Amino acid sequence: MKKKLIGPFTQLLPMRDLPLRGSLADDQLLIISTGGIVVEGEKITDIGAYQELEERHSGTIEHIKMVNSSICLPAYVDCHTHIAFAGERSHDFALRNAGASYLEIAASGGGIWSTVQHTRKITFTDLVEQIKINALQLLRQGVTTIEVKSGYGLELDQEIKILQAIQQAGEQLPIELIPTCLAAHMKPRDYNGSASSYLSYVGEHLFPVLIREGLSNRIDAFVEQSAFSVSEITPYLQRAKDLGFDLTVHADQFSTGGSRLACELEAVSADHLEASSKQDIALLGVSNTVAVALPGASLGLGMNFAPCRGLLDAGASLAIATDWNPGSAPMGQLMTQAAILASSQKLSNAELFAAITYRAAKALNLTDRGSLKPGNRADFIVYQTNSYQNIPYHQGTLLPKQVWSNGQLVYQENRGE
Repeated sequence: MKKKLIGPFTQLLPMRDLPLRGSLADDQLLIISTGGIVVEGEKITDIGAYQELEERHSGTIEHIKMVNSSICLPAYVDCHTHIAFAGERSHDFALRNAGASYLEIAASGGGIWSTVQHTRKITFTDLVEQIKINALQLLRQGVTTIEVKSGYGLELDQEIKILQAIQQAGEQLPIELIPTCLAAHMKPRDYNGSASSYLSYVGEHLFPVLIREGLSNRIDAFVEQSAFSVSEITPYLQRAKDLGFDLTVHADQFSTGGSRLACELEAVSADHLEASSKQDIALLGVSNTVAVALPGASLGLGMNFAPCRGLLDAGASLAIATDWNPGSAPMGQLMTQAAILASSQKLSNAELFAAITYRAAKALNLTDRGSLKPGNRADFIVYQTNSYQNIPYHQGTLLPKQVWSNGQLVYQENRGE
């Protein structure tokens, strides 16, 4: 297979050789002027100044020329989504804006349980198509790796249906979907038993199916008043860890305790963190658990953002994800959310881009993407602008001109040219 030399780019930001944890200044970013990328198959084989690459690979490459004023950087990773769902919850949004709390809406039959009922009713084929529609919207934003949770089935057959639908959708898309089992989203209202017995049942009967059918190697749980307490969820997560699953936790959204548990169990990530205390921030700062901020949920619920500035200054690894779901975070716009969060929390551009590239990949335990270097997946995006600073400046309205995944051009914006 012939190698491809792609470029020249006005600015090429490889996001490589940067720390996984802690604060980042913009002057730490490597910016290659008039840069290029050499791709062979699905991988990057070389990267650097375009003219040097031309000379080094003379006679062995196919040239793919870029227009003037092109910016290239790693494709984005959305490390926390709930895009496998049916129905919508605009009524919840109206109730919240009228003064009802998230927990009050859940207690009255809205919230997660409303989506569960819709998702149980949708056919498998229609669910696959809905996942694909949502994933393609993220693709157009430059996202080529999308974590997708179950959790709107809350019974064994339905959770399996959702995970199989995620798997099938991923096989039909030019990007990668990372499935996560969130059967511990809440105790089903139609389960006759305690929260602990439900979790025990899931661990005994669902975990073996996930392993046998290769449906997911990640287990998530919602640790909160409206879902599961720390004492209820700990045996469940410990069982998953003992079986070899990666752990992630919905933590500290409304009350504390979840992030401490995530750190104790060495979860790959603790997500939400809007209610995290100074002690929680300090613990995450010395932990290998990635702190995942979900600004879309803060915007949708009208609540504080996660304390990202404090987390970074404490030494934590910070990722940013959409939390795209039909209830609390229906926006599904990664750069818009990241740019708003950066303005609120005073995050540098380097911290913002790290949080949606290589640090977000770390939140999924992936090391082959999120930065552009030889041996990594050839996942990158191209913007038609003269400076990378314009991307967050336009808060999501400046979209990629091209999206490349696994060495293939999978999306090109049509501007009627």
